[in-house]
Amino acid sequence: MTAEFDHIVVGAGSAGCVLAGRLSEDPATRVLLLEAGPPDRSLWIHLPIGYGKTMWDRRLNWCFETDPDPNMNGRRIYWPRGKTLGGSSSINGLIYIRGQREDYDAWAAAGCPGWGYDDLLPYFRRSEGNQRGADAFHGGDGPLKVSDIGARHPLIEAFIAGAGTLGVPRNDDFNGRQQEGAGYYQLTTHDGWRCSTAVAYLKPARRRPNLGIECEAMATSIVFEGRRAVGVRYRQGGVEREARCRGEVLLCAGALQSPQLLQLSGIGAPALLASHGVALRHALPGVGENLQDHLQIRLIFECTRPITTNDELNSWFGRAKIGAQWLLSRRGPLAVGINQGGCFMRALPQSAARPDIQFHVATLSVCQLRPTSRGHVRIRSADPSEPPGMQPNYLSTELDRRTAVAAVKAARAVAASAPMRPLVAREVKPGPGAADDAALLEFCRNHGATIFHPSGTCKMGRDALSVVDERLRVHGLERLRVVDASVMPTLVSGNTNAPIVAIAEKAVELIREDAARARPATTRGASAPTFQPANVEETRT
Repeated sequence: MTAEFDHIVVGAGSAGCVLAGRLSEDPATRVLLLEAGPPDRSLWIHLPIGYGKTMWDRRLNWCFETDPDPNMNGRRIYWPRGKTLGGSSSINGLIYIRGQREDYDAWAAAGCPGWGYDDLLPYFRRSEGNQRGADAFHGGDGPLKVSDIGARHPLIEAFIAGAGTLGVPRNDDFNGRQQEGAGYYQLTTHDGWRCSTAVAYLKPARRRPNLGIECEAMATSIVFEGRRAVGVRYRQGGVEREARCRGEVLLCAGALQSPQLLQLSGIGAPALLASHGVALRHALPGVGENLQDHLQIRLIFECTRPITTNDELNSWFGRAKIGAQWLLSRRGPLAVGINQGGCFMRALPQSAARPDIQFHVATLSVCQLRPTSRGHVRIRSADPSEPPGMQPNYLSTELDRRTAVAAVKAARAVAASAPMRPLVAREVKPGPGAADDAALLEFCRNHGATIFHPSGTCKMGRDALSVVDERLRVHGLERLRVVDASVMPTLVSGNTNAPIVAIAEKAVELIREDAARARPATTRGASAPTFQPANVEETRT
């Protein structure tokens, strides 16, 4: 690339697409978006149920594995991550959840002013195009489309009623005034299609002459002049390339690869870098630390009636039926994926003043919302193509172990409730043999898995392990920001895609404010000449 850009965005995922789309709205701002994966042309990306395919597709998915986790009996845990335009928003379960007010207020109280719930609500609303329209909590015309599932399902209705017998109210809006309750999820879909951030933010921007989109372009290091980031080196088609910017480098590679790229560029814990022969540029010991994730504990029950999505998919007639349903009305299982219902409740009511577990109802999986276990992400070598070491340290604290056991008991209680009993033939996992707390904890260690929300590895704040400040600028360096799930000081109480989009929307405003302050008064408002990007990739039309 011979052109110089104002901003280089590394990673076209949930945050990167937002930044590229929004920043390129200004025709005087040149933006380059680098994505290591291919364009999002696969039909399985755009069909909501298709994540059952993309979850294992190495063309579209990094298919990472953690290091052996001693707390999980030495198991490696499979960690899928999106590797295409849209990133993980192109392969996730589509659930639109923001978390709890207290999550964000805790960020602000811990030294991140401007990141409380009331501060972020405008960005949630700005991004959201909710099928129900706008109100005090929701946006109606934002680019990220959010839809109701529509049809009621007997299993979900029984689950909601079963949760009600335990004192959990029905909730038709988990993102409204309160999160607690049981109900149907809203999904990031529109007219039966997935609405990834590539569809929401890149599709309208793809023909702008000031936006370059380079796919199959894997960033290998950040280019510096002194303490100032001035570009990115990347590998494309077996060729080493370099792109330069006069504005900022914006890392949006996610909680696993943003810290990896910082470490490969000499930014991190000095001892770690020295052990792999990476020259130290800037000591920042928090890079890659503070890793958090939601541990999914999946219980399985046999249903008494052939009414599950699996039943429909396991016969030619069922597959023909759901195919026709989608073709004729853009409804049915193809349009909604697997997890339709959910619940936010308190597994440890004696210590939890707000919901501390979340259900995803397909099997009957449950996760702790605010784990206290902390892990890390650390490079294994100076080779950018080698995945970093990922150690989640699941269940390494007493609170997390107690919550996991209580969560399994809560799931069993719902399954045993009067509304659910007619639909439950038997418990397959963990099974009747797991009768006491020790056996339930062992089940969690042997079968627990990610629910795909790694976060926190470039945490925002001002303490010794913080990596970015409240404007998402990397401490001690210039013109370098991180904008993705890694900046979360603590994991939010729910799915992470919607919060990442809101973080990116706020980041756009911060970037524009800082750019305006830095620009000489004589050049403000001047237009830059346009250029033809080398490779503008298109999303689904």
